[in-house]
Amino acid sequence: HLHAHGATMREGPRPNRALLAVLVPLLALTLVGLLLLWPNADRAASRVDLDFGSELVDGTVERVRRDDCAATAPGSGVQCQVAEVRLEEGPDEGDVFDLEIQESPTSVDLDDGDRIVLNRVTAEEVPEDLRYTFADYQRTTPLIVLAVLFVLAVVTLGRFQGIRSLVGLTVSLLVLLRFVLPSILDGNDAVAVALVGSALIMLAALYLAHGFNERTTIAVLGTFASLLLTGLLAVVFVGVTQITGLADEDARILTVAAQQIDVRGLLLGGIIIGALGVLDDVTVTQVSAVAEIHRADPRLTFRDLYGRALRIGRDHIASTVNTLVLAYAGASLPLLVLFVQAERGLGDVLTGETVAAELVRTLVGSIGLVASVPITTALAAFAASRGLSEGDVTAAA
Repeated sequence: HLHAHGATMREGPRPNRALLAVLVPLLALTLVGLLLLWPNADRAASRVDLDFGSELVDGTVERVRRDDCAATAPGSGVQCQVAEVRLEEGPDEGDVFDLEIQESPTSVDLDDGDRIVLNRVTAEEVPEDLRYTFADYQRTTPLIVLAVLFVLAVVTLGRFQGIRSLVGLTVSLLVLLRFVLPSILDGNDAVAVALVGSALIMLAALYLAHGFNERTTIAVLGTFASLLLTGLLAVVFVGVTQITGLADEDARILTVAAQQIDVRGLLLGGIIIGALGVLDDVTVTQVSAVAEIHRADPRLTFRDLYGRALRIGRDHIASTVNTLVLAYAGASLPLLVLFVQAERGLGDVLTGETVAAELVRTLVGSIGLVASVPITTALAAFAASRGLSEGDVTAAA
């Protein structure tokens, strides 16, 4: 009868030499890119200080009443919410003032006890009773509660691996905040910064979550290859569709606030970083699928392993691509409703830059996602079948 002496795709601490021969240059290129593109304040181009003449301060609504708006004639019937707000910070901390908000379909509806954020106008010539206006609600406490629930859910289900994945998430955020964003502000090429940043995030997140082993190394290589393809497609199709990146209001502000930034490059970098979040999910799944199929039957050849795992990948891709499209449609629902209300033709809506930029982002990311399945599956099947040829399955009487 046959005895299988363990899975050939090792889960231990050492990936095989062939994989290391590819991984080491990738690590070296990432480190070189990190050194060359590391943000340096001395190298930054001239920047415009966005001084809007105001600052944000926190306040608490103590009581709300309805009354005639102060700026209208008595008895005019124009009603306002008048909220008594206690300031929690700023030069007027502890003071209580009346915040007047004219009622309309788009105005906020304040309640007693609401914690809000106010705009405080810093210009001296502004009268004291007009110095504060409503800016937003305070959301710190509910967001902290939600984050704690997220951490508890991940740790409860994932246990130690869940903790490692949270560490990887923290590293990802640090890379974005300490390297990617400052480096782009320094005027470095956004595509190069996005590729280096994505490589750092990918290496940290995958190895922290899944350990330094052969499975993870194959997932890293498959993710990086797919990421390069996504970046290439993004450069080509953003160019041929002549997307400027200026359809977004925030991008237009950036052209004034940080003139050294290439807005189109920023769009390309966003496509690359956005694709990474889905790619690592697919590549890890495919590597695990190949490993489990091979463990169930170590006699399978490369062709058999590849074919069986690819069928799993097709199911995964079918649902994931649909998720990407629906996620964009859900996030852009107000914009799409506005277009329908304006009775614009479907062709005009789809080819306008606002929607076309998101179409390019979604379709390019989806192509990279689809390509990641055969690429990663082939790498994993090759590694498993190569181990088989080295005698991992032996016959014994």
